[in-house]
Amino acid sequence: MDKNSIHILIADDDPDDCLLTQEAFRESRITNEVHFVHNGEELMDFLHHRPPYQDRQRYPRPGLILLDLNMPLKDGRESLAEIKADESLRSIPVVVLSTSYAEEDVLRSYACGVNSFITKPASFHGLLDVVQALGRYWLQIVELPENT
Repeated sequence: MDKNSIHILIADDDPDDCLLTQEAFRESRITNEVHFVHNGEELMDFLHHRPPYQDRQRYPRPGLILLDLNMPLKDGRESLAEIKADESLRSIPVVVLSTSYAEEDVLRSYACGVNSFITKPASFHGLLDVVQALGRYWLQIVELPENT
């Protein structure tokens, strides 16, 4: 599998966090295509190719999901449980990237099948370090399943 063909889907409702994350990917020279959704309902619509995400060429199945827990409409906790309960989606790696560091969130996320839990750093430099580590691990080291 060409590691650059892995699409990344980021679910985060904070526009500033999305902008900073996008900049961290750019500065880290991660050239994979990145898509953003801003709540859990949009996330599930994207994954199931429901409107406005029905164009599979434009909105392909992601090879990695970065998930914020605290989002409106359907939060990341509910979305994670739904993804991991769905046989057609559960093989997509999900990394929680959230401001939460509550032990309950960590335990519940792993119980629902999250692949990693990372507390968002407070600084851009910290976020850059996290994105570089994510890029090395998820996009260079591990073997991910082919998109189906």
